Amino acid sequence: MSELNKLGLAEARDALRAGDVTSVELTEACLKAIDDADALNAFVHKTPEIALERAKAADDRIKTGDAPSMCGLPIGIKDLFCTKGVPSQAASKILDGFKPEYESTVSQQLADAGAVMLGKLNMDEFAMGSSNETSVYGNAVSPWRRGNDDAQLTPGGSSGGSASAVAADLCLAATGTDTGGSIRQPAAFVGITGIKPTYGRCSRWGIVAFASSLDQAGPMTKNVRDAAIMLETMCGHDPKDSTSAELAVPDFEAMLTGDIKGKKIGIPKEYRMDGMPAEIEKLWADGAEMLKAAGAGIVDISLPHTKYALPAYYVIAPAEASSNLARYDGVRYGRRAQLAQGDGITEMYEKTRAEGFGPEVQRRVMIGTYVLSAGFYDAYYNRARRVRTLIKKDFEDVFAAGVDAILTPATPSASFGLGEMTDADPVQMYLNDVFTVTVNLAGLPGISVPAGLDGQGLPLGLQLIGRPWEEGDLLNTAYALEDAAGFVAKPGKWW
Repeated sequence: MSELNKLGLAEARDALRAGDVTSVELTEACLKAIDDADALNAFVHKTPEIALERAKAADDRIKTGDAPSMCGLPIGIKDLFCTKGVPSQAASKILDGFKPEYESTVSQQLADAGAVMLGKLNMDEFAMGSSNETSVYGNAVSPWRRGNDDAQLTPGGSSGGSASAVAADLCLAATGTDTGGSIRQPAAFVGITGIKPTYGRCSRWGIVAFASSLDQAGPMTKNVRDAAIMLETMCGHDPKDSTSAELAVPDFEAMLTGDIKGKKIGIPKEYRMDGMPAEIEKLWADGAEMLKAAGAGIVDISLPHTKYALPAYYVIAPAEASSNLARYDGVRYGRRAQLAQGDGITEMYEKTRAEGFGPEVQRRVMIGTYVLSAGFYDAYYNRARRVRTLIKKDFEDVFAAGVDAILTPATPSASFGLGEMTDADPVQMYLNDVFTVTVNLAGLPGISVPAGLDGQGLPLGLQLIGRPWEEGDLLNTAYALEDAAGFVAKPGKWW
């Protein structure tokens, strides 16, 4: 078999079981692809020794005939997941040199299932960003190009390294995290599948926290079947995470029948934004027609508080970030600034945090600290929390009325060039999350499926939002949409 790194999880699993290929061969193909793709800056900590050691162990396990689905499959891990003995920096200068003595629950579950870790992936600093331009490692670059244009494009953020690596076939799949769209937006930008499960479905233990009531891990894969396979391994109750749900994890792959006859799909009128590109509008309409042709009923719905979602999110997320990031002070681990003679503990905190945090993280910490301060707590933070409750109720009302899933665009545009959205107006960048943040605020599962190309040949994605804890049903609807859309485009290799 040639070009083994281009396989998906399901294909590679079946080839491993049939004895057509070994995990070591798969892993070596991916390691070579990674070494040839430094121009993408996707992998920031390569772990070839760990990868080959795990691949050999996986081959032995497969021979016994008792190996889980993920056994022997090479994947990348976002730099937000703590990995024992391997740098885990959250793409920040302040965690320079930090090598945890423990493993995050999700990466441990993947390792226990026999998955092979190839290395750590680039991301926005502390997962704060929509373009992977805030990383201490430098920008991650999309493998896609606009027509004959050589301009470097963003792979999206914050899971930009994960998106770029999967789209460029450097790994078979990757972990991502999603606080306001950080799995779904990059997946849409590079033409892959990304699912954010229900809040509480995957443990957050050992994942560097951004906004604890919004963060959720999920897989980024080459197709929906692969997402189902990897998600099942990542999910499960964890007593170390107080928000982890004590619910059985179903066999998501077995639920992929493609039969959605009689399902009711909602189209929210509030997502029809002023100035939405005609290509996004058409893709959305085409997606609804595809689901209708597959036997689903299409209904117009209203989510009246949608317009307040972005403002509420950009109060709640920075507030939680300012609290979570207070622990990075130069005292116990990570970077500590050089101190001058006579500097005390206050100067150490100030210098370490000024040096260690990039401009976007500093901006969000300051916003968060402001909205939590005594005079503004009720005016901003508490009000945003009340809005969040209303947004959640909008979804509950729609689902109570019999809607099974909601179809929306995944992003307001295709991928844009690195540097095209400058720091001059951060709000322009924040608008990238307009279709995705509601899902995090309501704690719902959401999936991005590639569904077409824009006029410049760049991928566009559609988002499906599901009922809480019904990822299996959501994946099946996405499977039907994927089948109807027939998206098979890949980026031309230039790197």
